[in-house]
Amino acid sequence: MEIVIWIGAALSAIGLCGIVYSIVAVARAKRADLSDEDLRARVSAILPLNLIALFVSMIGLMAVIIGVMLG
Repeated sequence: MEIVIWIGAALSAIGLCGIVYSIVAVARAKRADLSDEDLRARVSAILPLNLIALFVSMIGLMAVIIGVMLG
């Protein structure tokens, strides 16, 4: 079960990197002095990446928990 823990930790780290990237991308968009429509378009383009990163991180944490419980 140790491999499940390591795979889960890797997935969680990948998800965390995606979350940090989406935070940085939204902060850059806010600093760019865009119009309201352009800002909404850029944030809505980043939203799917944020949701995918959250999902990958959640799956990774679930794998870690399962690995610990079964190990």
